[in-house]
Amino acid sequence: MDKKIEEEVKRRRTFAIISHPDAGKTTITEQLLLFSGAIREAGTVKAKGKKSNKFAKSDWMEIEKQRGISVTSSVMQVDYDGFQVNILDTPGHEDFSEDTYRTLMAVDAAVMVVDTGKGIEPQTKKLFEVVSRRGIPIFTFMNKLDRDGREPLDLVAELEEVLGIDAYPMNWPMGMGKTLLGLYDLYNQRVEIRKSEEEDLFIPLDQEGQANGNHEFKESSIYTQAIEDAQLLHEAGNEFDREAINSGKLTPVFFGSALTGFGVQTFLDAFVDLAPAPSTVVTVDNTKIDPVDEQFTGFIFKIQANMNPAHRDRIAFVRIVSGRFVKGMNVVLNRTGKTIRMAHTTQFLADAREEVQDAYPGDIIGLYDTGNFQIGDTIYDGNRKVQFPELPQFTPELFMKVAPKNIMKQKSFHKGIQQLVQEGAIQLYKTFHTEEYIIGAVGQLQFEVFQYRLLHEYNAEVEMTPMGSKIARWIDEKDLDPKMSSSRNLLAKDRFDNPVFLFENQFAENWFKDKHPEIELMQLM
Repeated sequence: MDKKIEEEVKRRRTFAIISHPDAGKTTITEQLLLFSGAIREAGTVKAKGKKSNKFAKSDWMEIEKQRGISVTSSVMQVDYDGFQVNILDTPGHEDFSEDTYRTLMAVDAAVMVVDTGKGIEPQTKKLFEVVSRRGIPIFTFMNKLDRDGREPLDLVAELEEVLGIDAYPMNWPMGMGKTLLGLYDLYNQRVEIRKSEEEDLFIPLDQEGQANGNHEFKESSIYTQAIEDAQLLHEAGNEFDREAINSGKLTPVFFGSALTGFGVQTFLDAFVDLAPAPSTVVTVDNTKIDPVDEQFTGFIFKIQANMNPAHRDRIAFVRIVSGRFVKGMNVVLNRTGKTIRMAHTTQFLADAREEVQDAYPGDIIGLYDTGNFQIGDTIYDGNRKVQFPELPQFTPELFMKVAPKNIMKQKSFHKGIQQLVQEGAIQLYKTFHTEEYIIGAVGQLQFEVFQYRLLHEYNAEVEMTPMGSKIARWIDEKDLDPKMSSSRNLLAKDRFDNPVFLFENQFAENWFKDKHPEIELMQLM
């Protein structure tokens, strides 16, 4: 066993941040970068109508800056307190859930951000279910303590009831909004008071659970109520259980404000202490790949075109599973058996990128790609063949016909479509007979982003004709008879030339099943 790999694995912490839109996910990412020293000033996502030229470091795409939302998963790596922390900031908007789902396959833990004014929202619940299925640790950050919100006891109760997970409050708010005094910290046995915008004051608790010394806030009923609530939770609530946290059955709950940074450092300190290092990953043939194995292995969970518009680059994001990556090494691409030299690779440090010299399990590196890679690909070095499980793909629900407005710009149009489709959010089809382009997505916003990026990144203006919602079902090529196609079940081919029917509705699909009982209809997920 390579001692260097073992040491580096122990200090890796790789996690994704999940939430409903506007819960403050990107803002907390900024604060994590700020506390790690990676950036000097936290930028916030620009709100509509507000004149601000500070943008979140994790929102790089122009459309994200204009709309004030994250539509891609961003990756950042920082050093914090001796740990190498890999942060994956995911889009909160449900139209981009496919990108988020795949990103969640590449992390060892998740941080769930909840708005204290709104509680558990639909997209948070959806993403939680994905994380929960993987059985990885989930840390909850109850955000926006700087505003008036719902009662903390109600928030914790809702967390347990709606998500079906046990909760353990690590700290407890002493007031909210204008009445916010600070945090009663059960985990660290102290009271945290905001002294100034730059500094927090930490006061240890005595044996009675009171803040040591004479302090004005101790006379407040808010402080007294916080202690009563905390003691009630201690007596009647769940016990702190590290094993239950590791298996995703107990979520540590932290309160704070990402906007002001209050409580964020306390959260981060506890997170790096409690979150797991990279662990074993099981291959399709049930072989367990240990991160400290000397053989380099990894999988591609995301592809992004034009991260640097000046260079028109295409980056394949790799989660390293085992071994050590060294710049210039040769790897085998499992799908094709082709050997590829990893000469041009990058890692992401806040809003900067730099060439990777070496990297270890848990790290996310970017490979400059000329079209070799697909989402879900496994790469490895050496002779032992490795194949990690496929990543989830969604069956599209909404469809559009798409054609170039300017016939002279066909080349840009085709290049743009091919590259954007490879990112996995938009799926491409062609009508079986006429080969007209059809694109499918899980949400309307995907089409808007697609159209915007084709124009601004490829100079290709397109006409998009809505086809509405359809039910996409694949069939085996041996069962194909083009005569089966009709206005109610349009026959098309996906980008790999596999036949697929686009059914008008459930009735049309059932009618087809009754007429052709011998044909199996398949979907992606």
